[in-house]
Amino acid sequence: MVNVGLGLCTPCLGRVRVARSWQDGISPFRKLPTLRPHPASLRTRISTRYIQSQEFKPFVPPSPDSLPKPAPPRIYRRTRRWTRRLLYLALALGVAYEVDKYLLYSSLMRSARTFWLGLLVGVDYKINFRAHPPLADSIQALHTRNAERLSELLRTNGGLYLKIGQAIAMQSAILPPEFQTMFSKMFDDAPQDDWKDAERVIFEDFGKTPEELFGISFSGEPGKGVMERTARASASVAQVHWARLPDGREVAVKIQKREIATQVGWDLWTFKVVARIYSWWFGIPLYSMVPYISERLLLETDFVNEANNSEKMAKLVAGESRLRGRVYIPKIYRDLSSKRVMTAEWIEGVRLWDKETLTRPWQGRWRQGSPGCRGAPLDAPDGRTVAEVIRNHPSQEHLKPNRDWWKGVNGKGGLGVSLRDTMQTMVDLFSAQMFLWGCCHCDPHPGNIFIRRLPSGKPELVLIDHGLYVQMQPEFRHQYSLFWKSLMTFDNKTIGEIVRSWGINNADVFASATLMRPYTGGDGSTSAGIKRTMSMAEQQERAYEMQQQMRKGIKDILADEKKWPRELIFIGRNMRIVQGNNQYLGAPVNRIKIMGNWASRSLVDSPDLSYGAKLLNLGRHMLFKIVMFSTDVIFYSSKVAQFFGRKSNLEDDVEASMKKMVQNMGFELNHSVFEG
Repeated sequence: MVNVGLGLCTPCLGRVRVARSWQDGISPFRKLPTLRPHPASLRTRISTRYIQSQEFKPFVPPSPDSLPKPAPPRIYRRTRRWTRRLLYLALALGVAYEVDKYLLYSSLMRSARTFWLGLLVGVDYKINFRAHPPLADSIQALHTRNAERLSELLRTNGGLYLKIGQAIAMQSAILPPEFQTMFSKMFDDAPQDDWKDAERVIFEDFGKTPEELFGISFSGEPGKGVMERTARASASVAQVHWARLPDGREVAVKIQKREIATQVGWDLWTFKVVARIYSWWFGIPLYSMVPYISERLLLETDFVNEANNSEKMAKLVAGESRLRGRVYIPKIYRDLSSKRVMTAEWIEGVRLWDKETLTRPWQGRWRQGSPGCRGAPLDAPDGRTVAEVIRNHPSQEHLKPNRDWWKGVNGKGGLGVSLRDTMQTMVDLFSAQMFLWGCCHCDPHPGNIFIRRLPSGKPELVLIDHGLYVQMQPEFRHQYSLFWKSLMTFDNKTIGEIVRSWGINNADVFASATLMRPYTGGDGSTSAGIKRTMSMAEQQERAYEMQQQMRKGIKDILADEKKWPRELIFIGRNMRIVQGNNQYLGAPVNRIKIMGNWASRSLVDSPDLSYGAKLLNLGRHMLFKIVMFSTDVIFYSSKVAQFFGRKSNLEDDVEASMKKMVQNMGFELNHSVFEG
C-alpha cells in the first residue's frame, strides 16, 4: 500500500514515524492508540500521489579541489618555551647536584639546608615569641620545636657544624633550657672515613703512601712498623690512628677528614650570613663575635697551628716550677706532620671521666708508675705475635698491645691517685694559662685530659688536643687578673672601672657569670629591677617578661661591641668546663680560691711588669692572702657537712645559688652542656 500524500509505502511510512518519535522524545515502542478511519473528504485529499521526477544518483564524496583550504595548525609557543626552560633547569640542577656531591662534598646542599631552616626558625620566632603565642602552646614549646630543628640540622650537616654548635653553646647562660638540653646531647663524634680517604689525604700532603712515610707494613714485613687502618677515635673534623714506627716509637696519627678542607669555607660563610641576618632581625648585637669565632674554628682545622700551640704549652709548663713534673704535653713529630696530618706521641692513660678507675687501689709494683709516665718509652709488643696476627687474621685491626697490667690479675685495680691532687693540678694549669701566660686552652673537656700515675703515687695530668687556643694581650691579661682579684675582695669600684673599659654596662651580671656563682658584693640594682618587672601573676606573661629581660641583659653585657674583649667568649668556656670537671669529681678543691690566688700572684710574677709594679702588687697580694682565709672557712665547712652525710658539695651549692639568681632573669644554667 502506498501513501499517496507522501509518496511512501506503508512500511516506509512506519519507519518515518519511528524516526519522528525519537526526535520528539517519544518512545516508538509505546502502545499507540488505535487508528480510526479518516473521513471521506480527508481520504480524497490524502489519496493524491506526488511522484519525484529527479534521477536517482548515489552519494559521491566531494573532490579535494572543491574543498576549502585547511586552517594552519595552532602552535603553543609559550608552552614549548616554558617546557624547554624547565628541561634546561632540571638538567642544570642535576649537573649542579652531582658537582656539589662529588666535588664540593655537598657544601651547597648543606648551605641551602641551613638557609631554609634559618628562615623557618626566624619566621617562627617573629610570629610566636610573645606572651600568648598564636601558633604554639607556650614559649617553652616554641623553644623545644626549634631546638629539635636545629639539632637535626647540626647532626645532618655534621663536620664543622658540630664545632659551630659547640661555639654557640659556650655561653650557655644566654640560651633557653630547651636549647641547653639539645646541646648537652651534641657530642663531637662522627663516623670515621674509609681508610682509602685517609690514605689520599696523606698522599696529597706528603706525596708518599703511609707505608713510605711511616716506614710501616700492612703485611707484617720484618723490620717494618705497623699501623691500624681502623681509627681509634673519630670526631667531626679528624680521626686518630695508632701506629708503631720502625724505631719503636708509638704515635697517634691525627688525619683530617678529606671533605673538611672543601666544606670549611662554605660552612663559615653560611654561619656569618645567618648570624648577620639574625642580629639585624632580632636586634641582638651578636654578629660582632662571629668573625672572631669563625677565625678560631678555622684555626682548629690547621694542624700546623695545633702543633705550634702544643709545643708552646710544653715550653711554658717546663719553665714553671709549680707545674713541672705534674703536667705533661705530648711530643709532636714535625717531620711526620702537615696542615692536615699531625703525628704525636701516643698516650696511655685514664680519661678524667673514669672516676672509678682513677681511685681504685694500685696493684702494680711499689714506686712504679703507669705506662708512659713522664714520657718513658712504652714496652714493645712481641714482634712475632704482631706478624702472626697480621698474616693469619688480615682483617684484625687492633694491633696495639693492652697495657693494663697495673689493674692486677682480677682486673679490678686502678691508678690509686687522689682526686684532690688531680683537680688541684688541673685548676693550677688553667689558672696559669689565663693569668700568667695569656695562652689559654679552651677545650678542656674530660675527653682531652688523661691521668697517669707517677712513681711517687701522685697524678700526672696529660693535656691533648691543642687546636682551640686564645692568645691574650698583656694589657687585657693584667686587667682580667685584677678583675678576678677584685671579685674576691668585693672591690666594686675597680670592678666597675674594668668592665666599663670593656664596654659592659651591667657589672653585677658579668661578675656573677665570671665567678659561676652569684656576685653578692654589688649594689643589687639588677635584681631589684628584675623584681619590679616580674610582678605579673600569669605564668605565660611572666615567662615572656623573663626572657625579654634576658635579652636586655645580653645587650647590657654587649653594650659597646667595639670595646668588648672577644677573648672572654672562649675563656668563659674554659672556666665553665673546669667547674663541671670539679663538680663531677665531688668538688675536692676550692676552685674559686685557687683561681683568685693565681690571679693575684700573676700580678707579681708577670715578666712584662716593672719592678716597682711588682713590688706594689706583692704587698697587695699578701693582704689578699689574709682576706682569702674566709673562703677556706666556707670550703672546709662544706667538706665537714659532706663527711657527715650531706650529698651536695661546694660546687653544687654554688651552682644552686647561681641558678636561683639567674632564673629570675630568664636564664637557666646547665653544666651538662659541656659534659660531651
